Amino acid sequence: CDGFFYKNQDVAIVGAGDTAAEEATYLANICKSVTMLVRKDYMKASKAMQHRVNNTKNLKVLYNTEVDEVLGEQVVEGLRMVNNQTGEKKEIKITGLFIAIGHKPNTDIFKGQLDMDDTGYLITKGKSTKTNKPGIFASGDVQDKEYRQAVTAAGTGCMAALDAERYLATIETEVTA
Repeated sequence: CDGFFYKNQDVAIVGAGDTAAEEATYLANICKSVTMLVRKDYMKASKAMQHRVNNTKNLKVLYNTEVDEVLGEQVVEGLRMVNNQTGEKKEIKITGLFIAIGHKPNTDIFKGQLDMDDTGYLITKGKSTKTNKPGIFASGDVQDKEYRQAVTAAGTGCMAALDAERYLATIETEVTA
């Protein structure tokens, strides 16, 4: 998460699920204040995550609220929000905006070819990046539904490269034998 760039600053996050709630509470430990925009009149996050959100002092939840406009020329300076029930608009000063509105991996092209879980993430074997098809490896956000961070994507990308290198070495050995 880029939260450390916003230490002691005011930020906003858009979302209502567990990911948004988790990111909001994480940001609240770093930032001066966090405003969470929830499009509906309820959060989709688990009861435990809602409890954490509601008990975080510097985290404010605005229900029935959507982004109308991000304010600022070169950098984020504020946010214009709209209440989707009343049409009332309100502006707040922020320096960062985080979007956490669902994560669906872009794996449709592999349906019927590679094993996936019920949410579309590619299934890998054990702690490797091997899929159910020999010679095909998965890394990053298509197989990591837990962390979804650039650093973990880079790490699993490196793992996939090493797994592929080992796989190619075994093929090379078979061809030369």
